[in-house]
Amino acid sequence: MKSNIVLIGMPGCGKSTAGVLLAKVLGKDFMDTDVVMQAREGRFLQQILDGEGIDAFLDRECRAVLSIQAKNTVIATGGSVVYRARAMEHLKKDGLIVYIRLPYEEIVARIHNLSSRGVALRPGETLEDEYTRRCPLYEQYAELILDGGKTTLEQSVDRLRLLIKDAGY
Repeated sequence: MKSNIVLIGMPGCGKSTAGVLLAKVLGKDFMDTDVVMQAREGRFLQQILDGEGIDAFLDRECRAVLSIQAKNTVIATGGSVVYRARAMEHLKKDGLIVYIRLPYEEIVARIHNLSSRGVALRPGETLEDEYTRRCPLYEQYAELILDGGKTTLEQSVDRLRLLIKDAGY
């Protein structure tokens, strides 16, 4: 059986926030791949995007994910991790992939720092363009999908816990 729970989804969907609490209730460690990437690079995500562009950012994100050798861990990923199949394959080897799905309007309501958050947007593209492009990828990789939104953090974590338990994990 896979020992990790891997959370994927758009920025603002609650991967990191819910992931910390989920790890506590499941008795697992917690890891955020954005933090892993920042530590490896010695820079904030937005600095990487601004300095090197999106393709270099995605390659660096993939290398950071490939460096992870976690066991018994809830892993919150960066929203763009689905753009590199190698990264997703690595996470899936010992991880149950859970997509936290939110309506676009809910994502917009939650993100207030788009220009400094380190969201991988191509020049001239909007968050809505990214949402439209990423959602099919999230669904492609997901083994479980949690429809979130309009719930408290505690309710979301409890729903995640039950979804994972019902799947036999």
